[in-house]
Amino acid sequence: MSLELDERQRAMLGEMGVTVWQPLGRREAVEAAPPARRPVSTNAAAVAAPAAAAPVGQPSATPQPADIESMNWEALAAAVAQGRAGPAFGRRPTVFGSGDLRPDWLVVGEAPDEHEERAGEPFAGPPGQLLDNMLKALKLDRRQRVYLTNIVKCRLPGDRNPEAQELADSEPILRRQVQLLQPRIILVMGRFAVPLLLGTGEPMGRLRGRAHQYQGVPVIATYHPAYLLRNPHDKARAWADLCLAAELMGRLEPRPNPS
Repeated sequence: MSLELDERQRAMLGEMGVTVWQPLGRREAVEAAPPARRPVSTNAAAVAAPAAAAPVGQPSATPQPADIESMNWEALAAAVAQGRAGPAFGRRPTVFGSGDLRPDWLVVGEAPDEHEERAGEPFAGPPGQLLDNMLKALKLDRRQRVYLTNIVKCRLPGDRNPEAQELADSEPILRRQVQLLQPRIILVMGRFAVPLLLGTGEPMGRLRGRAHQYQGVPVIATYHPAYLLRNPHDKARAWADLCLAAELMGRLEPRPNPS
């Protein structure tokens, strides 16, 4: 896609705090070219809207990863909502995700905060407003071509950082979401979400600026909008990450039309 900015996009960048923009040159090739995409599933269950949370009764046995891998979208959402997807879930109202169920872009955050818990969707409140401006600068919208989710699906006590076991419990859920959504690219945000997807303990500074892969899908790592609100000097770096993701998207094969 072209990264030449019109006046509206420059205004959106102004909202992000990025006041100077120069066209990017050619970036380094991705570490590994993504495999040919499988045709998007036409199974209605895989693209149906998530089921409403069922009344919480006595939880059934926690599904194992092998069970999660066989769930359709509705079953997966219900398992999370009912606290049956692992100890990290069921403590509070869950935030499964929101957006286009046939997305080009999957945006992954860390764990819901108070704003997200109240809204019932990821990236709400001031961080969500910043993310919306970032997406609009790329002519994207959180309701079209984009799906938003978090690694951990419920707010943690005191908004503390996720623990290692909570992240481990959460990864099979995200993996299944990726399998069902089949995004063309993943934008992962935050110092806890990035290592989980990329399977590395490297700092963000070493992971930015190049493409990675998760489940065969290209991944670009960047800062979480909540971090950018606290550290506005890194907004220009985040914009560069988005430009890299857009350049990579422009090199990917178009999504096949459903049969």
